[in-house]
Amino acid sequence: MNKINTLGRSLKKVGKKIRFYGFWGLIVSCILISQFWGQPALTQESVTITALINAGEVSYWKELIVKDFEKENPGIHLEIIEAPNATDLTENLYTAAFILGDSPYDLVYMDVIWTGKFAAAGWLLDLSDRMSEDELKVFMDKDVEAGRYKGKLYRIPLRSDAGMLYYRTDLLEQIGAKPPETFEDLIKTSQQLQEKKATRWGYVWQGAQYEGLPAMFVEIIEGFGGFWVNSETNEVGLDQPEAIKAVEFLRSAIDKNISPPGVISYREEDTRRLFVSGESAFLRNWPYVWATANEPSSEIKGKVGIKPMVHIPGAKSGACLGGWGMGIAKTSKHPQEALKAIQYFTSKEAQRRFTLETASISSRRDLFSDPEIIAKYPHYPKFQKLVESAVLRPPIAQYAQASDILQRYLNAALSNRSLSVEKTMKAAANETRNLLKS
Repeated sequence: MNKINTLGRSLKKVGKKIRFYGFWGLIVSCILISQFWGQPALTQESVTITALINAGEVSYWKELIVKDFEKENPGIHLEIIEAPNATDLTENLYTAAFILGDSPYDLVYMDVIWTGKFAAAGWLLDLSDRMSEDELKVFMDKDVEAGRYKGKLYRIPLRSDAGMLYYRTDLLEQIGAKPPETFEDLIKTSQQLQEKKATRWGYVWQGAQYEGLPAMFVEIIEGFGGFWVNSETNEVGLDQPEAIKAVEFLRSAIDKNISPPGVISYREEDTRRLFVSGESAFLRNWPYVWATANEPSSEIKGKVGIKPMVHIPGAKSGACLGGWGMGIAKTSKHPQEALKAIQYFTSKEAQRRFTLETASISSRRDLFSDPEIIAKYPHYPKFQKLVESAVLRPPIAQYAQASDILQRYLNAALSNRSLSVEKTMKAAANETRNLLKS
């Protein structure tokens, strides 16, 4: 009302001047009106939202996402803060920031295993009423499920990931063998290839005491029909017969010389290098290996196949779900702008650009059949089956502690033959149960 009264008085004065100055008075009136109404827009400041992104991805984000987002949303500035490449260090940065109070990050770029911890601590905004079911249907079911905690949605998937079994197609052709479907097939085929000196090692995997060990193990235990932790009931399955058999299989792979003795200290890159150099026939690893295995300089270019992990007859394959998604900090002062950013990041065009440039696996269903992506990455549709068969690591608030327990006991059982598998896994199960009760 004050603006209208002020405008009225201004026009009245201008009107008198118009009669005196004629044309020039009219010009002055137009300028006055435009300045009066335009002033709020000219003085309005843009909103800045921040995101912590892994160092290895920063350049891709800035070139493929940030520029176009800001162009389409001129009132929102997206500030990218570089995080360490090590996911555990990035998690520590988030944890410290949240514990200290208001987080400096509006957007929370999360590994799939952080959702339970961050949500249980009250650090994330509940997105259940901010994303409709139709909006969520464009993503793979497992990726959406990984963003929920106790029935509420806290994380929107961006990139997916799933463990898989790589195999040498040329070596299998030499002995007339098909890709293995069971654990027995995997052992038998590896031995045949080693007997013919076709390969030094049969099967390599991640056995070091770090997060990659539980990621690998959930696939093996799923293949034997077992489980780690049931997040609905807090039941622990590490000392059940299926879990014992899963550990014994990994032990036997080492004892039978199918896997190298040093596998108990191997991480992803250690196993990838062995496979790409032609020293093993089978490899458990993540999708990123495909690109390096098929580089022009690779010794095994064009000789690699991928499939879900093997299993016992009657059980199903397990592919450990990995990947990254985006949530919103509960302390964010700009939640609407942050949500608009997430909706842009997950849009089909933004995801297509990112996928074409990085070869990463999008969480969107429609991109697995996208002609442009398939033309560049012919193997891409195969990843959809792997993600659909994915197994989640337990989405529990105490996941980090539960993972540490499993890492310690499982690595010990694989490293020390004097230890009883049954007693070791019983101890792991009991410690996990005590953790969940506390």
